[in-house]
Amino acid sequence: MNRLLIAAACMVAMLPACSPPPASSSQTSAEKSEESISVKTKGMQKYEGYFTYYWDEKEGKIWLEVDKWDKEFLYVNALAAGVGSNDLGLDRGQLGDNRVVKFQRSGNKVLLVQPNYGYRADSDNLMEQKSVEEAFAQSVLYGFKAEATDEGKALIDMTAFLLRDAHQVGNRLSSSKQGTYKPDESRSAIYLPRTKNFPENSEFEANVTFVGKDEGAYIRSVTPSADAVTVRMHHSFVMLPDDGYEPRSFDPRSGFFYMSYQDYATPIEKPLVKRLIARHRLEKKDPSAAMSEAVEPIVYFLDPGVPEPVKSALIEGASWWNQAFEAAGYQDAFQVKVLPDSVDPLDVRYNVIQWVHRSTRGWSYGASVVDPRTGEILKGHVSLGSLRVRQDLLIAQGLKAAYDRGDEVPEEALEMALARLRQLSAHEVGHTIGLAHNYAASVNGRASVMDYPHPLITLDVEGNIDLSNAYDTGIGEWDKVAVTYGYGAFDSDKEMIAVLEGAIADSLLFITDQDARPQGGAHPVAHLWDNGKSATEELNRVMKVRERALQQLSEKNIPTGAPLATLEEVLVPMYLFHRYQVEAAVKLVGGLNYTYAVRGDAQQPVKAVPGKVQRDALEALLATISPEALRMPDPLLKMLPPRPFGYPRTRETFRSRTGLTFDALSAAETAADLTLSLLFHPERAGRLVQHHAYDGTQPGLNDVLDALMAETWNARSRSGYEQQIQLAVRSLVLDHLISLAKNPATMPQAKAIAHARILDLRQSLSRKRSRGSNEQAHVAYSLMRIDQYLENPEEWEGQEVLDTPDGSPIGSGEMGCH
Repeated sequence: MNRLLIAAACMVAMLPACSPPPASSSQTSAEKSEESISVKTKGMQKYEGYFTYYWDEKEGKIWLEVDKWDKEFLYVNALAAGVGSNDLGLDRGQLGDNRVVKFQRSGNKVLLVQPNYGYRADSDNLMEQKSVEEAFAQSVLYGFKAEATDEGKALIDMTAFLLRDAHQVGNRLSSSKQGTYKPDESRSAIYLPRTKNFPENSEFEANVTFVGKDEGAYIRSVTPSADAVTVRMHHSFVMLPDDGYEPRSFDPRSGFFYMSYQDYATPIEKPLVKRLIARHRLEKKDPSAAMSEAVEPIVYFLDPGVPEPVKSALIEGASWWNQAFEAAGYQDAFQVKVLPDSVDPLDVRYNVIQWVHRSTRGWSYGASVVDPRTGEILKGHVSLGSLRVRQDLLIAQGLKAAYDRGDEVPEEALEMALARLRQLSAHEVGHTIGLAHNYAASVNGRASVMDYPHPLITLDVEGNIDLSNAYDTGIGEWDKVAVTYGYGAFDSDKEMIAVLEGAIADSLLFITDQDARPQGGAHPVAHLWDNGKSATEELNRVMKVRERALQQLSEKNIPTGAPLATLEEVLVPMYLFHRYQVEAAVKLVGGLNYTYAVRGDAQQPVKAVPGKVQRDALEALLATISPEALRMPDPLLKMLPPRPFGYPRTRETFRSRTGLTFDALSAAETAADLTLSLLFHPERAGRLVQHHAYDGTQPGLNDVLDALMAETWNARSRSGYEQQIQLAVRSLVLDHLISLAKNPATMPQAKAIAHARILDLRQSLSRKRSRGSNEQAHVAYSLMRIDQYLENPEEWEGQEVLDTPDGSPIGSGEMGCH
């Protein structure tokens, strides 16, 4: 999400400079010596609109007629045609920066200037405004030469401006280690079919070719010739909206994105930083009516290139938002239609839901064009990855014997995938109407589509897997609260705040990204991809579903004619079916419950997670790394051959240390590391030390390590397959102990505890070796690694754990929304 939406929503800028306009009634001496615009543009095709421009067919140039001096407008750049790689993040329809800008002229130079709206004075005193304007830097984005003039107008050559790397494609390729690329003017040109003019916006587009030496697999995989990468960049000059929009104050409890700026006209007893929510303009025709039509409804247009039945699912899911606007007092204020074929999806006048193709499944996200002065959303733009639905179908395929009849997918599996698409459509549209993630919604019974939903898979009374309730339908109760706060008609701020206080009274929670991530996260109810009120109970339940899915996995989970080895693609999401509930449960250990409380509300700001709750969570987590949980059913292992010709391993399959053959032990190691890496996180270790010091009823780091050692190094030794899993897990525990002890980010007290445990383990292993343990080789190797750490801790390196197959939805990075 969200990353692009946040980038758009939080952009801020400053009041216009008050420089005098150039003479319009008579030409200056400089203008008299220049060629007139009419002479210069003779023979060119003229496009009248917000900014009149000319197309020079002979030279392949765009000439812009500047007639608005020191008058601010919005400049937006975007990527009209992308690269097609989720890893590179350069998608079709991706919005870039949006800035308030203006043209200024000095002699024959024309400058495109961006005022600084991050620092301003909201005052009627012009000198007060000017003092702030002169205190902070502005930015000149580009300089042009006035090639012709006429009656206060100047003609500039826009071509180089349009052919430059406005979207920072070269930087993205370089930072992704794909090579050094720069635009090649000889292979770049204006793209006239998407260069259009309208009364309130001028649209320009260009094919831009980047040349360089390819150095990465990502760029090679998606380009016909990786030394020449051609994309299309779009540029919009847009009239700023009138001053009829009423900005609305940000409240951290509201669930809205915000923009902020420093207002130096603020009285000294008031906060300097002003925060406004990002939202569309929406007004009632009858403000006094409890239910009224909107003066102008919010309309979203779906990409006409979406096939059925996906198209109907996306329209239905996006349309759910009308339920929230009805709760806020509007009738038919939110509508979804299909975009006409003739409309450019990047036209700022249209809110769009685009269906974006990539070489792999990948992120979906909602972005917006926002007025940096006020927070008004001018355009919502949703990008939905087209391959996600195939992954959802694959999960359903693994949960059921999907191809029991050969190659016909059962209706319930297809419906589960489409149900996920409805939810995804609603989620991403939610970002573009201003809403942030709410990762605490699942504890309130699926109260928001702005949560990340894991499929709620259940077992019926006979122990069979049931997909019927995998995803919810309709908008959630929290979503209605948020939309009412952001869009409802109120007579006072007190009425608006009462909406949030009512939600608090109803125990509806809002906790967003910064507090929900599993790595070091502490909030016990705000999680990604979870279900249920109790993370621990849900983990135990999910492990039973996982066990059932693995037991029944067979050739019937792939179509007739598919290579048997491709059963591994179905195996991966089943074997790791618990991965996100592990991330939820681990946050209870060393966790802290808290809210975005403000003075005067009824929320409890901080509350310790009870010790018993933490210990129950730890017990459930340790069960996920037991040999019983990590072993795969014997029948399954006997049906997984090496990959056949034409079907190599991919990032979606388990890595192997055994060459061509399937490596079940490395898969077990990978799954165990999901749990252990989170339990041993240095921030979690520090909280365990502190919280136990505050309250002895809460488990400390020593308590967690006691339980962990009891289930791994001190547990009874197994034999055969389970013994090898046990040894792999013990090695991981040792590595994480040492890493915790030597990590610079670890609290000194936690370092000391980890170091002491390493010494204890060394002493215990020394005794086992002297007694001739039947695991002597593993004991001797572990002692050697401990001694390496003790002798030279700075040089010690942990063993490599094979990468986990991609998850949510692909890759390990947090690019944004889901």
